Amino acid sequence: MRSTFRILFYLNTSKRKKSGLCPVMGRITVDGRIAQFSLKEEAHPDQWDAKSGRARGKSREQIELNRKIEQTEQNIKNIYTQMVDSVGYVTAEQIKNELNGTSVKVESLLKLFMEHNMEYKKRIGIDRAESSYYNYENSFNNLSDFIKLKYEMEDYPLKMLNLEFIDKYDLYLRVDVNLNPNTIARHIIFLKKMIRRAMNQKAILFDPFPEYDPPKQKRTYKHISKEELKRIMTVNIESQSMRFVRDMFVFSCFTGLAYSDMRKLSEKHLRKEPDESIWIDIPRQKTEVESHIRLLDIPLSIIEKYRSERKSDILFHIPGKTEIHNSMRELEKLCGIGHLHFHMARHTFATQICLTNGVSMEALSKMMGHSSMRSTQIYAEITNQKVGEDMKKLVERIKEKNAKN
Repeated sequence: MRSTFRILFYLNTSKRKKSGLCPVMGRITVDGRIAQFSLKEEAHPDQWDAKSGRARGKSREQIELNRKIEQTEQNIKNIYTQMVDSVGYVTAEQIKNELNGTSVKVESLLKLFMEHNMEYKKRIGIDRAESSYYNYENSFNNLSDFIKLKYEMEDYPLKMLNLEFIDKYDLYLRVDVNLNPNTIARHIIFLKKMIRRAMNQKAILFDPFPEYDPPKQKRTYKHISKEELKRIMTVNIESQSMRFVRDMFVFSCFTGLAYSDMRKLSEKHLRKEPDESIWIDIPRQKTEVESHIRLLDIPLSIIEKYRSERKSDILFHIPGKTEIHNSMRELEKLCGIGHLHFHMARHTFATQICLTNGVSMEALSKMMGHSSMRSTQIYAEITNQKVGEDMKKLVERIKEKNAKN
């Protein structure tokens, strides 16, 4: 979500000189907040067009003044675009300081990272997710611990960064912290983002590790089988809170909604069609692409089951991730199923509920709220793999049957 951004040039008539000339001023407005600056030029009110913010006339002085105004306006636009694209958060005062060459440059890595996280936190609930903020905080803590352990320093100067630093950091995350390759890759991506931020602030002039690319594992998308889903749905659970988590997992298995989207699911996201069918229309928090999902009998019954417990128009009051995680561990034990995590429900919806029952890739993409069909194609690969495994089992059963005969 971009900020509201405007630039205006005007005359400061309150400081009119005896010659009748007035200082030309600039005003930058971002989200209603203003920063003003002097263009260090003058113009006469009779030769000024307040509507366009330009001098009137074709004299050499007026042409030169307008050229300077247009150049300054373009510089401001460039600064704004660069800050939004690289930092994501921008104020009118920051643009003014950058324009005047008085912006404060952070000289150390952790201080730069902390500055980023503080700005990111202000955007939670606007265009940033709280969970992503905690990922950045976790990455900051890992980097801080690394610098203290390996360099015996509280922070690390940006100008001392080199390829050796990132190699050591990678090794630290693998050996000392024992993270998997994909998690390490995420921490390296965050570190590289800080480097881009430092370059945009001109704290450093070049990327100290431009060609570094951490090895990644091929991402696997796990789902549960129909038998395992049935076991989860029918298992006897004494704890009410755990039954609720189980029901939320089942709801996700039959709708494909992710944890973050289920937490905000409300009455306004439900749509009733003339044929009495109920649909969910909700923009995904991750992609902002709207999901359109028809509710089957099982998720409809879960909605009704918890209707009396609502305290607002939100359908379910879903607990935090820690409680969800702990309940999933207990559910594993009760059902005799391997590692379960909540997001497996979304993959189960795509594979077991949709694709194996003949739902088209195009329809699945709309239900999943994918921004690209490439994301949906992943589930086709999973389904093809499952078909291959099922055929292998069938071949083995036929061999066993023939052997007996």
